[in-house]
Amino acid sequence: MKHYDLVIIGSGPAGFSAAVRGVDFGMNVCLIEGGHLGGAGIMHGALTSKTMYELSLDYSIAARVDRGYRAGALTVDYHQVRNTVIQAAKEKQYQMRSQIETFARTKPQKGGITLMQGWASFINDRSMRVATQDGEEVVTGTNFLIATGSKPREYPGLEPDGVRIIDSNGILSLKDFPERILIIGSGIIGCEFATIFSNFKQTEVHLLDRANRVLPYEDDDVSDYVAENLTGNGVTIHHTAQLRTIRKLPDYLEVILDYADGHSKVLEVDVALISIGRVSTIEALKPENAGLIPTERGTLTINDNCQVLKNGKPSHIYAAGDVSGHSQLYSVAELQGRKAVEKMVGKAGYPLDYSHMSTLMFFKPEVAAVGANEKMLQKKGIAYKAAYYSNKLINRAIAMRSTVGFIKILVSNDDNQRILGMRASGPQASAYIVSVAHLINQGDSLREVLKIFYPHPSVAEGIQECLRTIGERSIYKPQAFPDDIYIRAWKPEE
Repeated sequence: MKHYDLVIIGSGPAGFSAAVRGVDFGMNVCLIEGGHLGGAGIMHGALTSKTMYELSLDYSIAARVDRGYRAGALTVDYHQVRNTVIQAAKEKQYQMRSQIETFARTKPQKGGITLMQGWASFINDRSMRVATQDGEEVVTGTNFLIATGSKPREYPGLEPDGVRIIDSNGILSLKDFPERILIIGSGIIGCEFATIFSNFKQTEVHLLDRANRVLPYEDDDVSDYVAENLTGNGVTIHHTAQLRTIRKLPDYLEVILDYADGHSKVLEVDVALISIGRVSTIEALKPENAGLIPTERGTLTINDNCQVLKNGKPSHIYAAGDVSGHSQLYSVAELQGRKAVEKMVGKAGYPLDYSHMSTLMFFKPEVAAVGANEKMLQKKGIAYKAAYYSNKLINRAIAMRSTVGFIKILVSNDDNQRILGMRASGPQASAYIVSVAHLINQGDSLREVLKIFYPHPSVAEGIQECLRTIGERSIYKPQAFPDDIYIRAWKPEE
């Protein structure tokens, strides 16, 4: 039996960041991982999917013929694409492993990391049993951090086989580009994979949207914009459609869809990709042995310092990442892991504010979001003004020949006019969204922000012009460009 200052279950963004932060404070850390080092965020999540996205975007740019040049004999090999994606994941894994070995407990320094490959479960709230290839080991800890992440949500009655019916974990098991694919689910992940396969132009892509719009939690104008771009990229979106059944035939899958207006449609596809969200993976830990009671969603209730609540009181067991029940974002998991360790050593600072998290959506073009949208503000009864400014009017976007996109900013509809949220799309949106996150975090007003000088020509000038629109002092006016600039206001009484 080995004792550690901190036992971490899961080596994803939450677990790995916590382990390294523990070394910062001289803790002896045991990092337990049953699958791939780095968790789903490396091998079956953010890194691999975004690597494939970048490759697909490169291909789609090379295939363009509207810029005065044309690539000849352009081809793409899925096997090589897959190898490149796996190479990217392994590159990150070796970086993580190199750091772990640098701080291995065998080194004569205070604190260190022991990587244990195996599957852990609680014996009680102070000890765990770890099933390894060599048998079982028992570890005890002063503190525990549960960072087990999540797995793809199962579709009732539709079992992935890893060949023709897959989830996001099965993308890298494909041997070639499918001729036809049905993506079940029109949230962020579903729309991202629809973008990837349609970018490569090797696959007929069908996207199943049970609601009447993709990204149902976003504002309707953003949702409609994404749907329009997907359609323009060759994706067939089946709005208000329910999957009745999928029949496996020798050479293809037969799909029957039922639509809200009463009609049905039969499709032939080669692969069905289930993309309906992710769920917590805590059951195997036997949390009940440690006195932990998961919620109905399988997550753990934590306080501002990521401590799991037992009988309503903070405990020595912490949770971070998807299992915490907060947004399933890499950045959230990473910050939660660090916050948990800082609390363990008595150095917890400010509480994490989940209200203005930045989110990136890898579509064509990319979409970035931070803070509130209109639906959120209306639900909370907060008065606001919304301004929209098209990239068609931004000089840098014109020069890049990439004018599909926009900036949309929400401010409070009061004398302070505080910035509440932004949605943006187009080139570099993922870079400048952070600047608006800072503005929201600081509670800055429209008046203060407009004192800033924006460089020219830059895509970020759209932020300046969008804010000027709210103050009715933009250079280009809504009256002249009603389709490209607008401003609207909403109050609870309306």
